[in-house]
Amino acid sequence: MTKQVSKAPLRAAFLAGLSLTALAQAAAAQTRGEANDVDQVVITAARTILPASALPLTVDVVDSETLNQQVMISGSIIDAVSTLSPSFSPTRQKLSGAGESLRGRSPLYAINGIPQSTPIRDGSRDGYTIDPFFIDRVELIYGSNALQGIGATGGVVNQVTVGPPKADGISGRTLVQATGGHKLGDSVGGKVAGLVGWRGGAFDATAGVAYETRGAFYDGDGRRIGMDTAQGDVQDSKTLSLFARLGWQLSPSTRLDVVGSRFELKGDGDYVTATVAGRTPASAILPTDGDSAIRLPTTALRGEVPGDPAANRVETISASLVSDDLAGGVLNAQLFFNRTRDTFGGDISATFQDASIAPIGTLFDQSANRSRKLGARMSYERAVPGIEGLIATAGLDALTDTTEQVLTATGRAWVPPTKFQSIAPFIQGNYALLNDKLRLAGGVRFENVQLKVDDFTTLASYGSRKVSGGDPEFKATLVNGGAVYEPIGGVRLYASYAEGYTVPDVGRILRAINVPNVDVESYLAVEPIVSNNRELGAEFKRGPFDASVAYFWSKSKFGQFLVRNADGIFDVQRQGVAIEGLEVNVKARTPVPGLEVSTGYARLRGQTDTNRDGKVDTDLDGANISPDRLNLAADYQTGKWAMRLQMQKFMSRDMQSAAVKDDFEGYTVADAFVRYELPVGALSLGVQNLFDKQYITYHSDTTLPQRDKFYAGRGRTATLGWEARF
Repeated sequence: MTKQVSKAPLRAAFLAGLSLTALAQAAAAQTRGEANDVDQVVITAARTILPASALPLTVDVVDSETLNQQVMISGSIIDAVSTLSPSFSPTRQKLSGAGESLRGRSPLYAINGIPQSTPIRDGSRDGYTIDPFFIDRVELIYGSNALQGIGATGGVVNQVTVGPPKADGISGRTLVQATGGHKLGDSVGGKVAGLVGWRGGAFDATAGVAYETRGAFYDGDGRRIGMDTAQGDVQDSKTLSLFARLGWQLSPSTRLDVVGSRFELKGDGDYVTATVAGRTPASAILPTDGDSAIRLPTTALRGEVPGDPAANRVETISASLVSDDLAGGVLNAQLFFNRTRDTFGGDISATFQDASIAPIGTLFDQSANRSRKLGARMSYERAVPGIEGLIATAGLDALTDTTEQVLTATGRAWVPPTKFQSIAPFIQGNYALLNDKLRLAGGVRFENVQLKVDDFTTLASYGSRKVSGGDPEFKATLVNGGAVYEPIGGVRLYASYAEGYTVPDVGRILRAINVPNVDVESYLAVEPIVSNNRELGAEFKRGPFDASVAYFWSKSKFGQFLVRNADGIFDVQRQGVAIEGLEVNVKARTPVPGLEVSTGYARLRGQTDTNRDGKVDTDLDGANISPDRLNLAADYQTGKWAMRLQMQKFMSRDMQSAAVKDDFEGYTVADAFVRYELPVGALSLGVQNLFDKQYITYHSDTTLPQRDKFYAGRGRTATLGWEARF
């Protein structure tokens, strides 16, 4: 019998959340008597100058102060976002973000709106493309949408870089920090960073550099965590990140910015996964290659990594022109170039073997993704003459992305050069009615995509199949619409429907062809993924309370499902996917001056159509959806002190109805942060996994882990930093 995703529990919880919001509203009205203004935050990733409160979307902003706190605790933007957003999956704590998701689907990572992903051959490194030191805030848009074009099936994670100097003269910022775990020898890492800005009249310039070295990571039992030498690791690595901005205020209403960045993370190659013979008792602190059957995690020991250590390099430059008074409207135009090179670790896996080059079982090789993007984005927004309250936005996006995956040791092509070309005009409207209490929003985007692949031959391990290239074309009309109702100040109700668009990991599909007479022109498996997101939400911001609840469900008839093969490499299967979820967030200012408490909860369920009969019938596994989660936090500020204590509880899940039947045990971790203002600068201490909890990471626990890839999570780790501004 076909099993459908049950919506009744989530709908009941959603209605309960609405009831709680209404009760909170009544309580606040009795105690305060007046409504506070809703924060009029503009989300640049939404492609509009309208505030977030005018949009039928679930949006969030991680401001500079909050981001700095979280980065001090965890060290990366992706970990910071994952910690704060309950519907974001727990990270793998590795360089690769494969399997990490937002609302059960892949998010689009962007820097100032520039996509960092490589969808044609997804290297899953897009969470590490710029140092957090150069990021001012992170904008989150939840759910499938086409606001930024290709890739946002789970949402958008837009990293907005630091802005220009605010006053004439020289200003800047410096940071020095040190990090250590269980063993203060090889676990110690450090970071130094600086940013200098100058402004003189209409011109300004900013330049910065950040350098970080990371030691080995240790788990809660004091074992060195195993290295992911194939996909890449952030432990035992060095990072150099450069940033520059040039600005010219052409007129009081027009500004030109040129922004460039270069980011490179390289593994040091000092550790390899342990391959100690026999099994080590779970109580022993000795190197082992891991055993999931007895919950013994993989560890690492000193050794020489064969070939080149895994690395990630990203270079981006953009020119943006903004005019906020052009014929009564606002013009945004941007040109950008982005180049990435993802180097993966090597081995002698069966996939790389070719008897014409070396005896089977002896051929070493490793791969690298190479991608180049050239794009342009333009939008113009203004009030529509003659229709009071109607604001329209028209725009055009163009993108060319050329990606290939080569085997660097032998010079073979694993994924042939594949070109993605897209031209997408769009139009949006936002209509305010009833004295702005009601807003109707909607729009349409016309995607015109062409893939270009030359003739190629697959690797010998796939049968050396000759594949005929082609230029398949796809067209999609993506619509969105919704309504926002604000009955009183500080209370917002909304409903929306939005469609998102991406292509599957074409590279994984093409390289795995093992049957004869395949023609790319008509190969069904590379058709695009169109996903939709339907959502009901309520927000309440009155008195001491700030609360929100959202219920969503999304579907894609021809989605992407990741399945790991015998070599540990994930291949793509195209099948329908349906996901539904509930998100609840509440923040309250307590009677204690300076003390705020907050909580967040997310519950996600998803299924896929394994037999392709048009009905979802199998639960999603850990590689394709995140666990349910509860977040709790307390923030306290007084005088020169700022403190935060936070907890994330990832709840256990029975996965016996999933394709991969690895149940998730669940775990709870806590973090702490404290900051003290000095006469010069400020001293901060962040502690990750405060109580040194021993646990297996979610991805390792739920994706049929191999013995050498059964990773524990990071144990207690402290980061001490000093930051000053001038």
